[in-house]
Amino acid sequence: MKNMLYKSKKKYYIFFLIYIILLILLDQWTKQIAREALSSGNVVLIPGVLELQLLFNTGAAFSILNGKSLVFFILTPLVAALVTYFFLRLPFERKYLRMAFCLSTLFAGAIGNYIDRVAFHKVTDFIYFSLINFPVFNVADIYVTLSVIFLLIFLIFGMSDEDLNTWIKKNR
Repeated sequence: MKNMLYKSKKKYYIFFLIYIILLILLDQWTKQIAREALSSGNVVLIPGVLELQLLFNTGAAFSILNGKSLVFFILTPLVAALVTYFFLRLPFERKYLRMAFCLSTLFAGAIGNYIDRVAFHKVTDFIYFSLINFPVFNVADIYVTLSVIFLLIFLIFGMSDEDLNTWIKKNR
């Protein structure tokens, strides 16, 4: 196959599996540190701009569906399965590598927050931009947000019509 990323799909998939595991471990590690270090109070990193603030969220981003954990116990595995399906259907070519990274990062973010929901019945959030009063979030939220933004950018601006049609045809 032209423009192969790796000589074997096995190495390709192992690479992304390790990438996902490392992202999830980083997310869980930062949440554990936050639960321990911030239990006695907030930490101001840059006054008026950035704080670390321990918050537990039983909803989604911006506390949407707050207290509706059952929805996320069902929805997250479905989203993870859908992301996995699209990842496995990506053509095994270098030009789809950005999409592979985005889908893997999205998967890691979804699973990172899902682990919190299963283990604690709530998600640990701790990063707060006080400058713009942005809702408190965590590393997994960063993964999800950035991967969705970059996926949209790649789909709209980064792929030719031919590349997009190839990918769509493969996913029918």
